[in-house]
Amino acid sequence: MGVSLEGESVILVPYMKEHVPNYHQWMKDPALLFATGSEPLTLDQEFDMQLSWTQDPLTSSLVCWMSKKDCRMRMLSAAMLRDKKERQGYEMDNDIVGCHKPPVMEMARFTSLLMLRVVIHDGYFSERTFIVLDKQMIDGEFLHGQPHVEAMVGDVNIYMNDPEDPQFAEIEIMIAEPKSRGKGLGKEAVVMMMAFAIENLGIHTFRAKIGESNQASLILFHKLGFQDSSFSEIFKEWTLEFPVTESKGDDLQHCVSKMIIHS
Repeated sequence: MGVSLEGESVILVPYMKEHVPNYHQWMKDPALLFATGSEPLTLDQEFDMQLSWTQDPLTSSLVCWMSKKDCRMRMLSAAMLRDKKERQGYEMDNDIVGCHKPPVMEMARFTSLLMLRVVIHDGYFSERTFIVLDKQMIDGEFLHGQPHVEAMVGDVNIYMNDPEDPQFAEIEIMIAEPKSRGKGLGKEAVVMMMAFAIENLGIHTFRAKIGESNQASLILFHKLGFQDSSFSEIFKEWTLEFPVTESKGDDLQHCVSKMIIHS
C-alpha cells in the first residue's frame, strides 16, 4: 500500500481494485471520454489497467509510454502488431514486444485477445496515480488503506515518460462527478500532487496537455502558473509547462503546509 495525501478538502489515495467499478462507470460518459482522449474499455480491461498501475512499470505485463489523455491503451493487440507489415522500431519475440519508440496510431483501437509483455529497452517510464476523495463525502473517519469508494470523485496522475529526463512529468486531473466540480477540489488535488512530486520524485518541470475546448482546465492550469508552450493543430490541444523554480517550489509547499502524508 502506498501513501495517501490528506489536504483541507480532498484526500488522494492509491488506485485500488475497489475503485474500478466506479471508475468504469465514469469512463462510459462520452464527455469524459472526449475530454480525456480515451477509448472505452470493458470492466475486465479496467481491472487489468488498475493492476498494471500497482506494479513496477518497467517490469509490468501492462505498461504504456503515453498518458491517459494520449491513449488509455496499456493493453496491445497481438494480432494487430503481428499483422502490421512495417514494424519500424518494433522487435517481435513471441509474446515480448520491445519498442524503442512508442506506437501511436496502432494503439488507437484494439481487441485485446492476447496480453503482451512490453519492455522499454532504451526508455524510462514511471507514473503515480491517486484517486481523489472529497472529504465531505467520507462515511465516518478516514482510514488509510481503505478505498472509501463512497467519496471518490476523480483522479490525478503524473507520468514520467521522457527517456532523456525522468524528472520531467506530465500531469492530469479529472473530477468526474459533476456535483463535485467548481468546488476547488481539482485545484487542490493538482497542487498536492505537484508538491508531493517535487519533494519525493525530484520533478523539475511539469507539463499538461489540454484540449482547446476544455476551458475549465485551461483556466485552472493558467491560474496555477502554467504557461502555454505549444498548440497542436492536429489534436487541437494546448501544451502547457511549469518549470519548478525555487520560489515556485516554495509557494507550492506553502500551499500544502498542512498536508498530512499517511503511510
